[in-house]
Amino acid sequence: MTYNPDLLDKAKRHPEKQKNPDRPAGRKPDWIRVPAPQGGKYQETYDIVKKHKLTTVCEEAGCPNIGECWQQKHATFMIMGEICTRACAFCNVATGKPEELDKLEPLRVGVATMQMGLKHVVVTSVDRDDLADGGADHFAKTIMGIRMKSPETTIEILPGDFRGNMTDWDTVIAAKPDVFNHNLETVPRLYPTIRPGARYFRSLRLLERVKEMDPSQFTKSGLMVGLGETKEEVGQVMDDMRAAGIDFITIGQYLQPTPKHAPVMKWWTPEEFEDLTKMAKRKGFLLASCTPLTRSSHHAGDDFAKLKAARDEKLAKMSAE
Repeated sequence: MTYNPDLLDKAKRHPEKQKNPDRPAGRKPDWIRVPAPQGGKYQETYDIVKKHKLTTVCEEAGCPNIGECWQQKHATFMIMGEICTRACAFCNVATGKPEELDKLEPLRVGVATMQMGLKHVVVTSVDRDDLADGGADHFAKTIMGIRMKSPETTIEILPGDFRGNMTDWDTVIAAKPDVFNHNLETVPRLYPTIRPGARYFRSLRLLERVKEMDPSQFTKSGLMVGLGETKEEVGQVMDDMRAAGIDFITIGQYLQPTPKHAPVMKWWTPEEFEDLTKMAKRKGFLLASCTPLTRSSHHAGDDFAKLKAARDEKLAKMSAE
C-alpha cells in the first residue's frame, strides 16, 4: 500500500470514525467551488494567528471561506485547544483527550484582536466535557480579555451546550457578548446519527435562556443541509427557533470532510437556498443568511451591522403603532 501522510493524519484526528466504510462525496457542483487561499493580507492574518499560538476554526474545520475571510483579516478564534471531547459525524475538528487549559489564552486572543484591528470578532471552542464547568469560565475570561485589549470590538461567541448546566450558561451570558450564537446544526430526527453528543431541545433552551437573562443580546443559530433532512423539517426547526426568540438564522450546504464522515445526501441548489431565505423572512427572523457557502461566522461583522439596523427598524415600527 502506498504511504499517504494525509490519510494517516486524518485517521489520527478521527480514530473513532475509522471503522466507518468509505463514502466518497463525489464531484461538487460548480456553485460550491471557491478560489484557493492567497494574497498578502491572508499571510498577515496567518502570521498573527501563529505568533500568538492561537487556533482558528477556519483551519481546524476546513472552512471553504478561509481564503476570502483571511484576505479581509477576519478570523474565528477557537479556544480551549484543538481537540474536542465529542465526535459529531459532520465535524472535521480532531477528537480525543484534550490538554489542560492555557490560562493565558484569553489575553492572547484579546491582543490578537487588537493587532488585527477587528471591529467584530467571533470566538468558538471545542467541546470540553472533561472540565467541571465545560469551559464556561474560560469563555467568560476570553470575552473579558477582548474587552480589555480591544474595547471597541463587538464580540460574537459560538460555544457548546455545556452539557445543559444552566449555571455554566449563565456564567457565559453574564459576560455580555454582543451576539450569542449556538448552532442546532441539523433537524431533530438526525441528531442520533449526526450529533449524538448533543440534544436538540437542550440547545434550543440555551438560546432561549440568553433572551431571558439579557434580551439585548442577539441570538443566532445555524443549520447544515444535505444530510438527509426535508424542507418541511427545516421549516419546523425555523418555527422552533422563532419560539425560542432567535434573531438570526444561517443555513449552508454540508461538505463532507473525509470519506469516513457522514455522506452528502443532497446538493441543495442556489434556488432552493433562496426559497429558504424567503421562508425565514416570512417566519419573522431579523436576518437570514441561506446560501451554499454560508457558515456561522462568514461575514459576521457585516451581518452584525445588519442585525442592529433590523432591530432598530422593528422597534421604530412598534413605537409608531
